[in-house]
Amino acid sequence: MTEESKSAAAPASRDARERIVDTLMALAAERRFEEIAIRDICAVAKISLADFRDAFPSKGAALAGFAKRIDRAALSRDDEESAPEAPRERLFDALMRRLDAMAPYRESLREIAAWLRRDPLAALAFNPSMVNSMRFMLEAAGIDSEGLAGAITLQGLALAWMRIVDVWLDDSEPALDKTMAELDRELTRGERAVAGLERLERVAAPFKAIALAALEWRGRARDAFRRRAREADAPREPDAP
Repeated sequence: MTEESKSAAAPASRDARERIVDTLMALAAERRFEEIAIRDICAVAKISLADFRDAFPSKGAALAGFAKRIDRAALSRDDEESAPEAPRERLFDALMRRLDAMAPYRESLREIAAWLRRDPLAALAFNPSMVNSMRFMLEAAGIDSEGLAGAITLQGLALAWMRIVDVWLDDSEPALDKTMAELDRELTRGERAVAGLERLERVAAPFKAIALAALEWRGRARDAFRRRAREADAPREPDAP
């Protein structure tokens, strides 16, 4: 493939992904999500099954593509104005930007939320995508998400986000007062949970050091035992006459 054909294929592939996501969300506003087949998406989007396969491995992956689109919209705004704010406020703003980006798809998301409640296995499969979205929201707020505490924080925020979205879907006020109040409550709960994790890590730190030292000692002892065993099995030189 020439460089010209490669450059032409890349935009075409991006266009196919965008059309698939647009079509999926449009169909979700019209029917139950589990009733939307890949061939239905292809027919409406006017693409082939081969093009769909090149773009996404499944309908769920296309939904994850929509989540990525919303992430990009939430992350694209210049954050210089919010830089002096506390991390909690920056996270609040990032999540509100995410809701703003989701607003045109409210009816589709109402059905998708209902589908995830109807199908626990689908909810479990979609969870990694939501966790990854929350990872970038925390990054936008300047909040660390590494290590065990970070993993627990990410999962907790993903679950909290689903509760926030449920409130948002039924919030008919233009100012979204109910949604913002729920978001504030969830962030307060999250702060308390994170503080508890940090205290637990401080308490556990000495025991972690002891465990690591014990593992290191066991490793040295095992290596010494194997070395002595090899020396014992090694053939000995005959004694000189």
